[in-house]
Amino acid sequence: MKARKTVLIGFLLATLIASASGSAPTMPGKPAVGTFGPDVVHLSGVRNIEFGDTEGELTARGVLEPEPEATECAAQINGLDTVGPVFDHNRLVLMWVSPPMHTPEGVTVGTSLNTVHARYPAATALTAPQGTYRFDGLLARQGDRAFLFLHDGRIVRKTVAGYANYAQKLFDEGFGTC
Repeated sequence: MKARKTVLIGFLLATLIASASGSAPTMPGKPAVGTFGPDVVHLSGVRNIEFGDTEGELTARGVLEPEPEATECAAQINGLDTVGPVFDHNRLVLMWVSPPMHTPEGVTVGTSLNTVHARYPAATALTAPQGTYRFDGLLARQGDRAFLFLHDGRIVRKTVAGYANYAQKLFDEGFGTC
């Protein structure tokens, strides 16, 4: 009886400590959103915004402007002027990010290509089609998520984070004027 009571108390204590830490369980290789600073875009999202969130969820939470202004191409995230969300079928699938936003490894627009290679050694090199004005890229995948770094051969010119298949599709098919 005493051993059972000790195990029960240990279990309750462990549960209490886990719930007090405020960290939500995560999938392997997918960090909890709250474990990063406010200017870090990661493979789960940024701040309290996660890939896979719907436009309705983000609007209801006050994160997303309900209607883009006439001069804007897409929805805007409140308080994050340097993050451009991309939705497909009402779900957040990609984010274009600019400084001060950066990856957990410190990569952002303006980072040297040598630094990107050092921080993402397994990234796949992508070559833009000849005769276009598109940038070459580096696709750093982790599971179903990725960072896409578009570069001019020297420095990162555009940074995209999100679902790997959408990042690859963006690179393969190009992107609009927004």
